[in-house]
Amino acid sequence: MHIEDGILSAGSLITYYGITAAVVVPGVLQMKKRVLDSPYYKPLTAMVGVAVFVISSMHLPVAVTGSCSHPCGTPLASIIVGPFATVVLSALVLFFQAIFLGHGGITTIGANTVSMGIAGTLSGFIIWKFFRKIKCPIWVAAFLAGLIGDLVTYLTSALELAIDLHGHVPLVKQWMVFFMGYGPTQFPLAIAEGVFTAVVLQIMLSRRPDLLPGVGDLRTRGAR
Repeated sequence: MHIEDGILSAGSLITYYGITAAVVVPGVLQMKKRVLDSPYYKPLTAMVGVAVFVISSMHLPVAVTGSCSHPCGTPLASIIVGPFATVVLSALVLFFQAIFLGHGGITTIGANTVSMGIAGTLSGFIIWKFFRKIKCPIWVAAFLAGLIGDLVTYLTSALELAIDLHGHVPLVKQWMVFFMGYGPTQFPLAIAEGVFTAVVLQIMLSRRPDLLPGVGDLRTRGAR
């Protein structure tokens, strides 16, 4: 998913940076408010940011030039610290990965944040909320959030590549070609991320439900 420098057009890079900024700014404001509301939020957010950094650094090679395959961690992060905070954490994670690990590029931080930090985060969070709303057990909702959030991340990344590189090939066809290039490694990783999301959330709820007040409230209403 980490798209490297020199692949996307200047217009696309500016567009993705603009989309990222439009979500990061309210995310920072929301984080400041939640820090004031809870003394646990700041260290919890820092811990989640480190987890996203580590999880999304586990790269596997793929048949897509200038990119890679890896788990994301953002669907789980969105459930724990909120979706907008997760977008901010994703942008920071991608910056440090580009600087210190050479994963992705500086010019593509916006594009990579759109795929992993915005699309993956929001889709995972929406899936989580929907399935909890209809009383699905926590582990089912968390598994589906991790699974679908992961796959949506790569659908978005594939679309970003296809928009710039499809040439005379129909956009949708090239989009699916890029997405299936991720497929052999990403489909198993998405399942693993779903399991990981469910397990971590269940452990946190059993040991420190005070850190997840919103999730805890849902839990006490019934579905486990």
